[in-house]
Order: sequence, then structure tokens, then C-alpha cells
Amino acid sequence: MKSGFLWLLLAGAAAADSFPVTIHVDAGKPGAALAPIWRFFGADEPNYAYMKHGQQLLGELGSLRPKEVYFRTHSLLVTGDGLPALKWGSTNAYTEDASGNPVYDWTLVDRIFDSYLERGVRPYVQIGFMPQALSTHPEPYRHHWTPEAKYDEIFTGWAYPPKDWAKWEELVYQWARHCASKYGNDEVLKWYWETWNEPNIGYWRGSREEFFQLHDHAVNAVRRAVPGAKVGGPDLAGGAGGDFLKAFIDHCRSGKNAATGETSTPLDFLSFHAKGSPEQVDGHVRMGISHQLRDIDSAFQVIAGYPDLKDKPIVIGESDPEGCAACQGPRFAYRNGTLYSSYTAAVFPRKLDLAMKHGVNLEGALTWAFEFEDQPCFAGFRSLATQGIDKPVLNVFRMFAKMAGSRLPVDSDSAVPLDQIVRQGVTGKPDVSALAARDGNRITVLAWHYHDDDVRGPDAVVSLDLSGAPRGAPTVTRYLIDETHSNAFTAWQAMGSPAQPTAEQIAQLQASGQLAKVDAGVEITGGETPVLHFTLPRQAVTLLELQWP
Repeated sequence: MKSGFLWLLLAGAAAADSFPVTIHVDAGKPGAALAPIWRFFGADEPNYAYMKHGQQLLGELGSLRPKEVYFRTHSLLVTGDGLPALKWGSTNAYTEDASGNPVYDWTLVDRIFDSYLERGVRPYVQIGFMPQALSTHPEPYRHHWTPEAKYDEIFTGWAYPPKDWAKWEELVYQWARHCASKYGNDEVLKWYWETWNEPNIGYWRGSREEFFQLHDHAVNAVRRAVPGAKVGGPDLAGGAGGDFLKAFIDHCRSGKNAATGETSTPLDFLSFHAKGSPEQVDGHVRMGISHQLRDIDSAFQVIAGYPDLKDKPIVIGESDPEGCAACQGPRFAYRNGTLYSSYTAAVFPRKLDLAMKHGVNLEGALTWAFEFEDQPCFAGFRSLATQGIDKPVLNVFRMFAKMAGSRLPVDSDSAVPLDQIVRQGVTGKPDVSALAARDGNRITVLAWHYHDDDVRGPDAVVSLDLSGAPRGAPTVTRYLIDETHSNAFTAWQAMGSPAQPTAEQIAQLQASGQLAKVDAGVEITGGETPVLHFTLPRQAVTLLELQWP
């Protein structure tokens, strides 16, 4: 432990390459329980779940908080052979015989859900997309999209309404009934069930009214099979989606239910998507954190306009720095390194702050990133791992998982204010702040140093004081993500960036990708109010665990 005077001398010596930051955590004023909104994940390609690296990554996600982590995926009802490709997957759950009678086959859907559940992950069931035999526009059906193709090429026959609404409802009913029979009613009651994906853009080739009809029939089917099941939606694109979210809520509250003929449709949770918008500026990536936060702000504002929805759970069904995990290109260069991890650390607390601002109940924010099987190492996709090697961003979720208890007030003199970051992002001074929680005599503080621009900048020399903390000196455990810690990407670059690493290199990279505990770098001064001093490089994230006897 160094004296405060000596610490100031050391900090002053590095002043040319650093700037001071003061963060105050009030440990004596615990607020509401810190909601684990981070525990939701998803991906376009459903069949990766039962492949080698997919199973490995699911196990890692499930271990973060067993049976409380959820996974959402597209294409669970799509017709096909079960072989995955970029932005494609299938299960062949529904076909018809020569006489037009339904033929149900749950083999691949079960294999996907089994892969989740065996590893401590539960399904966030997306009811879609349209089987070929039911589509009003069945040809063309199977697409062969690549990152060089136009995005709209993916919207083929699976995106259309059903030619027979009764058969659609019966398909969903049989599926939900099968799940209850196979996994048990009590288990299925813990799942989320939502209809379709982004019905306000190309993923739905019908009208808005036809989507409401699709939704009503799907919800009625699930509720008939599993009374009390958790159903909701509409998982639409662009936050409030213009007037779409409001129209959907109004329909569910007071519209005519197309399936029952009665007024209203059950609505157990609300969901929408929120994306950032990175771009290339002067040869580097500039993130669009403000774009993502504005999506969230707009949707929360609509929901808050209905006082009776104050306590309605909300899941941001896709919540990411941009909108295409399988796309590649210069503006996506943030994905492999610490820009992605620092962005994630900075944006999640702001989601909670926006929920508090609007007085709504944010239950989850789903990260649409998983892994891509049989692709080159660090190929530039938005993923949590590559070839079984964890990326820095996954370690942020490991940090989140170590936080529990009540959220504590945090004040940082280098935090970008909420209204400003929503309005214009982090393009001026860096955003250096923290999220803190207290669980008895254990306090956790997650601190980040973030900027939208992927350029080097000075370190933050942080002084973090804890008023209201227990008496005495705590035991401090520190975890760190930066250029050389919890970072398989820079380790891979040091190897020469092999597209197909050897088995020995894979083992080394897997070790580098784990959350790193550091034994040095934190000094404590002060008396009854301890002050922790540490340096936080640009794009670094650190978690401090403080334990008192």
C-alpha cells in the first residue's frame, strides 16, 4: 500500500500519457437489485448449437449463471436438411404428404434445445420462420447468401404469411405440446415464446395486420398447449419502429384477437431490437453507441406511455453495436478486440439507466453474437468466440456474472452524461465510469475506459473512493481486459495471425482468452473511506471484487 502522496507523485510522472479520473461509489446507499440483463444471447444460425464449438460455447454461457441464461435463434421452423450456412438454418419440422396432410418432425428442433438445456441454457423460443409447404410464396425458398451479397437476398419464401392460418396455429400448438411432453410443463413455463423476427422490415413479407394475425394464432396455440406459458413480442427492428410498437401494444390490449374472436391478446413481455451504427472515419472505426441507445430510448418512451405496462417485463431481443453478425468489412473491425469489450461494458449500464429514466421494467438485453463454425480464425464476424477461442468481449459477460446484490450509486467526473451519450455518443472526451453492486460485505465495481473512436489515447489514472463501505481493509481481487490481458486476439496477432492455428496454438489462445486475474496494479489509501488507485488504459475494462470479513 502506497501513501496518497507517493501515488500522486507516480501519477504526476505519467501525466503526459494519462489523465486523472475520480469515481465515487456510495456503498451506504444500496438501491434496487442489480438486474442480470446480460444473460440473453442469440444467433441467426440455429444448427451451430449442436456442433463442436457451438456446444463448447453454450457450456461457457450456461456456466455464467446456470439455468438463468437464455438463447434465441432464427429459423426453428424452416424447411431444409439441417445443414447450416451464413444467415441460414433449418429443422424440417413441418412438411406435408401428397394429400396435403401435416407431417411433424421434431428431431432437429429437439437436438437444438437439448444442446441448450444440457449446458444450463434455456430457450427463448422464436416461433418462425414459415415452412415451405405453408408459405404463400414457396419459391425461391433456400437462399445462398454470402457477405458480398446484398442483405435483401436472404428474404425468400420463409418470410411470407401462411397459406392456411389453421395449419399454422396447429403447427405451433403441436410444437409447444411436444416441448411440454418432452421437457416437462414446469420447465417450459420458464421459457420465453415470441413470434417471428423484425416484422416491420424484410423479415416479414406480409402486411402489419397479417403479422398481428400470425401473432394471435401463435400465442393462442402456445397457450392452448401450455396454459400460463410466457408469451410476448414483437421483437421489431429499430426500437419503437416508428408507430409499429404502439400499434402492436394497442392491438394486444384492445384489438380483436384473430384466433379467438375476442378482445385482446395475452402479452407477458415486450420485445424490440436496438442496434448501433459503426462507420469508417479517417481510416479507423467510429462506433455508434448513441444510435443503439436512441433505439432503446424511443421504445421505452412508447411503453412508458401506458401506465399499466410499468411493470411489464421488457427484453431487448437483439442489442448490439450494429445489425449484421455475418457481414464483414472495415467498419466491423471492432469485433475481435477491446473496442467491442469496452463498448459492451459502457452500454449495458446505460440500458439500465434509460429504464430507470422512463420507469419501465428491463428484464433482459440479448446479445446477438454466438460463433461461426468452420470459419477462419478471427474472420471478422460478430461473435463471442472463434474456433473455440474466446474473444475479449466474452470476458465482459464473465465480469457481469460475478456481480450480485443491490446496485450502488456511482458518480464519475469523467462519465459522459446519459442525455449526452444518447444524443451524440462518445466523440469528445472518453467515457470513464463504473457499475457497482453490494451483496453484504462484498462489493463489486466494474470500471471501463471507452471512446467511440478506435484510436489510441492516454490512460486514465483512476481514484475510486468507497463511502459507506464496511470498516477495515478489504481483500481485493482484480480482473482485467486490455491489450495484454483476457485477450486472445492480440495473442493471435503475435503468432502471425494464422487462419488455421495448430493444436498447440489453439491451446495457447484458449488460455489467453480466459478472464485474467491480476495481482498488481491496485493501491489502497485512506482511512474509514478507502480509496483505490489504478490505471485504466483506453478500451480497458476492469472488475474489482472487494470482500470484508
